[in-house]
Amino acid sequence: MREVTPEASWPKSWIDSYTYDREEVFGTPTNWGYALAYRNRRQETLKLVTEAIEPGATILDLAAAQGNFTLSLAERDYRVTWNDLRAELAGYVQKKHERGEVAYVAGNAFELDFADGFDCVLFCEVIEHVAHPDEFMANIARLIKPGGVAVMTTPNGGYFRNTLPRFSDHPDPSAFEATQFKPDSDGHIFLLWPDEIRRFAKQSGLLIEKQLFFTTPLTNGYMKTHYLLRAFPHSWVWMIEKMVRQLPTAIQERLMVQTAARFRKPA
Repeated sequence: MREVTPEASWPKSWIDSYTYDREEVFGTPTNWGYALAYRNRRQETLKLVTEAIEPGATILDLAAAQGNFTLSLAERDYRVTWNDLRAELAGYVQKKHERGEVAYVAGNAFELDFADGFDCVLFCEVIEHVAHPDEFMANIARLIKPGGVAVMTTPNGGYFRNTLPRFSDHPDPSAFEATQFKPDSDGHIFLLWPDEIRRFAKQSGLLIEKQLFFTTPLTNGYMKTHYLLRAFPHSWVWMIEKMVRQLPTAIQERLMVQTAARFRKPA
């Protein structure tokens, strides 16, 4: 991935993307909680993809923003299609594109239409921004080839400090349609609980191959632990992360900030 230098002529969306890239992939982060959580999520996401499909397979990266997963997978010899609602971001991603096969298709994830399905559909930090996550999951299933997979990451609704409503408890999710698709954490509508993810997958005809929980509040810098991360050895952070992952799943569901899952569409 090629590092870029911002220019005064760039549109605001490119400048905003570069600000995130400085924390995620370029330079020294200013927010270690954000940076460590991102690195953790990136590692888990790439692992879920690469252990399920071989290089050369086709991948659709939905709502891919500045395209860091898109480009990382293309560099691993996957054939990746970048997608985002903000069409102008494709130009920013192209500036960073160094090698590998990437196609660019902007548009609303609910409205995408392809002649053929994909071996893998990747949707990271997306489903919490939509008013109808159950319908979104069903749409994901439509985009996958029979026998293919989908990989999702999202904030964990079961995390003990989550204050957002359960989708299942809301009588009229359509009330959120006017505010969906907003970026960043301010755009979070529902944080899905593990049981909701399992139910949406079953309703969509997808099988859950693997579901995991990761990123402790310390790793993420929550509850003012970001002050510790400035001086705390990061090797200790990862050691604590590893220890918590050894706890029973029911405890992880309450302690971990993030969740990820890999789904397979039956052949």
